[in-house]
Amino acid sequence: MGKTSGNRDWAQIYAIYGIEQWQTLVFLLFHAIFFSLLSVLFLIYFDQICFFLDSFFLPGAARLAAGFTGAVTALSAVCLLFAAANFLYSDVPLQYEMAQRMVSSVGDWSCVKTALDLGCGRGILLNAVATQLKKTGSSGRVVGLDRSKRTTLSTLRTAKLEGVQEYVTCREGDVRTLPFGDNYFDVVVSSVFVHTVGKEHGQKTVEAAAERMRVLGEIVRVVKPGGLCVVWDLLHVPEYVRRLQELKMEDIRVSERVTAFMAASHIVSFRKPSELVAGPREVRLDWRC
Repeated sequence: MGKTSGNRDWAQIYAIYGIEQWQTLVFLLFHAIFFSLLSVLFLIYFDQICFFLDSFFLPGAARLAAGFTGAVTALSAVCLLFAAANFLYSDVPLQYEMAQRMVSSVGDWSCVKTALDLGCGRGILLNAVATQLKKTGSSGRVVGLDRSKRTTLSTLRTAKLEGVQEYVTCREGDVRTLPFGDNYFDVVVSSVFVHTVGKEHGQKTVEAAAERMRVLGEIVRVVKPGGLCVVWDLLHVPEYVRRLQELKMEDIRVSERVTAFMAASHIVSFRKPSELVAGPREVRLDWRC
């Protein structure tokens, strides 16, 4: 397989992190293959299908109906294959590359003593942060928080495989009420997680939006004054920006759109001011983020 931008073998990365969205991937591939075979059958037996449809349609309309159905079937197969490819790419390669972009937005990791990865999952971003701490010789540590104890145990395994276990701590907890004191972390990061909070209410409901805003408030609470937060997420970035403006955050930056899991995603970074001041904050579109 090919190499990543950091000269790492993709086979090694897949061996460490696996494929998290494999159920969705299997579903998409199964239906893509089904519709592909169906469209091939329409092409091979087109005349026979037209002859069969002649008894249900006006003269000449049968070929039009058969052709339209075959075209829709083929188009469905193409769309499903594209969706499967995007999910496969988003599940590991894109998350790995975005993790590198996120950690690179922090200027000096040697000064970071405490970092938090919110919704650490398999640990792709968590281990990227730990790797930066290790490279800079920092004595700092990164805490990975997840809702599942089983996930945190799996994450510790990936940290060991990456050789950064001494920089990593994993903890089970509720992201809506973070089990940390105020002004605790130098850096807070999160990767495609915040949008999942409150999903039991439905993504577009007021209740779900309130839960997500509560998480943002908790992020702001636990980061130190002057600390940096970097969040990559799907779908709801505009509402995050509005909330961060209300909370008087500084240096709010929004990256270009990246399609992940067939949805729009952006990286949002911001800094907690040393002293909160009144007035709206400017949102900067940072194409380098």
